[in-house]
Amino acid sequence: MGERSQRNAKATVRGIRDRVRPATEAELQAIPWLDALAPAERRRAEAALVVGEAEVGDQVCRVGRAPTYWFGVIEGLLKMSNDRADGSQVTYSGLSPGGWFGEGTAIKREPYRYNVSALRRSVVAGLPLDSFHWLLDHSIGFNRFVMNQLNERLGQFIAAVEIDRLNNTDARVARNLAALFNPVLFPRVGEMLRITQQELAYLVGLSRQRVNESLMALSSQGVIQVEYGGLRVLDLPALRQGGRAPQGRRTARRQNTEP
Repeated sequence: MGERSQRNAKATVRGIRDRVRPATEAELQAIPWLDALAPAERRRAEAALVVGEAEVGDQVCRVGRAPTYWFGVIEGLLKMSNDRADGSQVTYSGLSPGGWFGEGTAIKREPYRYNVSALRRSVVAGLPLDSFHWLLDHSIGFNRFVMNQLNERLGQFIAAVEIDRLNNTDARVARNLAALFNPVLFPRVGEMLRITQQELAYLVGLSRQRVNESLMALSSQGVIQVEYGGLRVLDLPALRQGGRAPQGRRTARRQNTEP
């Protein structure tokens, strides 16, 4: 990374920290793991939690930087990526609302091996690292949540390796999109994700035009519905398989939507 890029990265991290504030009650309600805590544990965690607003391009995590928080997405969309030696970029995952990430790095207290940046204006929550480890030491419910996160993320990255080997571009778009609707990792997404075709193109590593073609194909198969400002999933199992909902399900869906 050049000297100018390093200065820009430091500036964006400082910018987020300058916008840190206590979480509102509505933002606390959007944090899924708080419900797993005992009352005293929850009060301690809520007192420690902070939120910050990340503008487009701001880096929440940066390669080589020591972690100080465990982060989660309250609103918006982030991407986890890294830079190759040739200057190109590899994207590991999109991070949609309700998702918490970096628990492996937080547990080991090691420097980040990836960058996390905002694809759109986002609200990001942070639990200080000392509070994260206190909960690991004292809360069974928190440990179960973190274990489920690690297990689900392992499956996600195994699937990502398989996606990279797919020659079918439509299937690649479908399975990348399905990952953003993972109900365990991103419980606040539901059936509708606010995402533009350009943002999805950044995550998939394709042109916006090619992503648009794949979305139209998936829409014609009855797997997704393209709406203003986002995408609605109509058949998540089919999306995970790369599209093409079974004929019986497509027929039933058409019958249910007919007047």
